[in-house]
Amino acid sequence: MPNPRLAARYAKSLIDLAIEKGQLDAVYKDMLYLDSVCKSSREFVTLLKSPVIRADIKGKILTALTEGKISQLTALFNKLLLTKAREFYLPEIVTAFIEQYKVNKGIHTVKLTTATPVSEELKKSILEKIGTDTSWKNIELETEVKEELIGGFVLEMGDKLVDASIAYDLREIKKQFQNNDFIYKIR
Repeated sequence: MPNPRLAARYAKSLIDLAIEKGQLDAVYKDMLYLDSVCKSSREFVTLLKSPVIRADIKGKILTALTEGKISQLTALFNKLLLTKAREFYLPEIVTAFIEQYKVNKGIHTVKLTTATPVSEELKKSILEKIGTDTSWKNIELETEVKEELIGGFVLEMGDKLVDASIAYDLREIKKQFQNNDFIYKIR
């Protein structure tokens, strides 16, 4: 069962400790690595969440996956999660850490979804336009390709969403036809 409050508390504690030790950027890189492991291996996440598998076995597997790839601070944090029986929440804690790190550093994430891949030149011009419109200094652009958009783009920045896709336009036209917006109502 997801527990965002617990994940946020553990992530905040780890950020505070990493800042105190001067290892914030190293721990952030570790969290990016763990995030990629969790996203690429569904079996790993299932293993962490399994109540049948003992904590010592989970610890050995986690150590084998991360040995030499993460800092000592992150390794000790993982060990703490195992001793407290909180390894179940590792993927959530990693996500919460990344979000809190970005807030701490003033990094704003913008997600651009298009029907076809976009060029680097277009990405730069989008970042420049967002930077001038919002006065954000650090912008991270995530791109995704979804062919079902048919054309156009979907831009998500913070709590704002701009859907300028052909699929959206077609859905709106379909709604208009279903509502008979094009037929004059005669009494």
